[in-house]
Amino acid sequence: HVQLVESGGGPVPAGGSLTLSCEISTYPYRLRACVGWFRQAPGKEREWVAALDEEDTWYAGSVRGRFTLSKDNAANTLYLLMNSLKPEDTAMYFCAAHRSNTLCSGNGRSILYRDNHRGQGTQVTVSS
Repeated sequence: HVQLVESGGGPVPAGGSLTLSCEISTYPYRLRACVGWFRQAPGKEREWVAALDEEDTWYAGSVRGRFTLSKDNAANTLYLLMNSLKPEDTAMYFCAAHRSNTLCSGNGRSILYRDNHRGQGTQVTVSS
């Protein structure tokens, strides 16, 4: 049974930085598999943030240039470095992973599929 555990969220002033971590319980997690992050603010739809697989990395336009996604295969951990945070980045951030050893589709947006493995989320609150 695969578990994803996020950490690293918290309050931060606008312009600040945070690094979110997502530890994937199964070692080694499927190296090709699409993994990434989405976020959801209260009363809003899920918003895709970023995803990567063995071949490529994709970012939403709203975070490109500010967020960096990386994966430590040895530690089975996914990281999201978030710089220049804005109040509109405030949301619950969820880590997700394809259930099968498949590459991302839809330029990374397949991380939004509801049948993916996902964690419980970590809250990021950016104050103005």
